[in-house]
Amino acid sequence: MGGFVAAALAFPTALFSFALVVVVGYWLLMLVGGLGFDALHGGHGVGHAGHVGHAGHAGDLGHGAGGHAAHEGHGGHGGHGAQDGHGADGRGAHHHGGVLGALGLGGVPVTVAVSLLVALAWFVSLAGTVLTSGAPARGGVFAVALVASWAGTRLLVRPLSRLFPEDRPATRGDFVGRVCVIRTGRVTADFGQAEVTAEDGSTATVQVRTLTEEPGLAAGRTALIFDYDADGEHFLVAPFDPALPGG
Repeated sequence: MGGFVAAALAFPTALFSFALVVVVGYWLLMLVGGLGFDALHGGHGVGHAGHVGHAGHAGDLGHGAGGHAAHEGHGGHGGHGAQDGHGADGRGAHHHGGVLGALGLGGVPVTVAVSLLVALAWFVSLAGTVLTSGAPARGGVFAVALVASWAGTRLLVRPLSRLFPEDRPATRGDFVGRVCVIRTGRVTADFGQAEVTAEDGSTATVQVRTLTEEPGLAAGRTALIFDYDADGEHFLVAPFDPALPGG
């Protein structure tokens, strides 16, 4: 037992021993505190911040009736969303986290990747410390531990990434094919707004237009969104009656 402790506190294992204590403590807090699976995702809230129209109408799409230019997913630039429904960082950082992603360790939460790196580096350095002696040899063990932990973690995150599917951010295209409710007195080729419900249950007020004059499209009526005009930043709608067969 004394030899194990001595090896764990010797260079280079000691560097990873302290990091391993932090990692073990973190997971124990997770287990005892019952923070749940979602707490693994350090930026999970960021990934969802881009849901279109989240928090009621704060993420209204297009230009509001009062002339406000609140593009899709923008909450008045107040942090409730981001353009085109992406998270605040625009890249789903909770899975790919900068440096780790560049090292090929993306696809899993940062906490999982870092925990694997530390654990593997500790085991390799511990074995190397027991088998070697002298500063030059221990320096080599340190280098080998770093490389081995990176290679081992990269190998492990590939199958593990299947357990952590990345959330696909909502986009304007997700509204095509959905039914909306007209909120303006009329809808023409130049004017109109409607309320549409996203898949996550949040609602957004969107700009809508028709290809032809539709007298039936008045406030409170339902319409089908069948296309999106990227140049005009509005959706194209047609009358829709859910009571009819196929509706």
